[in-house]
Amino acid sequence: MGKATSHDAACVSQILRGDVEAAEGLVERVRPLVTAIVRRRLPRRTEEADLVQMVFLRVFTKLDQYAGRVPLEHWVSRIAINTCLNEMRRERSRPELRRADLSAEQDEILDHLDEGQEKWQPHQQVAARELVEQILQRLPRRENLIIAMLYLEGLSLQEIHESTGWSVMAIKLLAFRARKRMQKTLKHLLQERFP
Repeated sequence: MGKATSHDAACVSQILRGDVEAAEGLVERVRPLVTAIVRRRLPRRTEEADLVQMVFLRVFTKLDQYAGRVPLEHWVSRIAINTCLNEMRRERSRPELRRADLSAEQDEILDHLDEGQEKWQPHQQVAARELVEQILQRLPRRENLIIAMLYLEGLSLQEIHESTGWSVMAIKLLAFRARKRMQKTLKHLLQERFP
């Protein structure tokens, strides 16, 4: 196994100091490698682009742990493989939410999504909150936490950074990923009734 180059160490150092161009350069450099790994290990219910993004999220959240003992590509490939394996395990342990799993009130909410919330009755508002909670429960722990902090607690990105120690870039990626998962779940629920 080869050693890391001084270029690897300099690149990591620049990214950790907030150099966006260095981060973009790293993404472009290792994207073909990450994409190839993801394609070979893509879980059934996961989109390729989503999993690639998840790998990059993990790379950037763990970048301060890169010790430089191996080339950066080897380090990234381990993260990519582990991310794929973790996603496969997550899919097995968290089955998709189905419309049959919902209460009658939650099912009714799906039929009234196009109406404004202001038209909903109090029991419908409660059912909508419960539906959101069910969708949130199916998110990975970090994504659930970020969505709760951003939208339920109303914290800013900076406040979340100060609370978690995660970079603002990682927080944005986690929030984006969580919103995509939630949209996918909601789309699946809606299509179950209207194929």
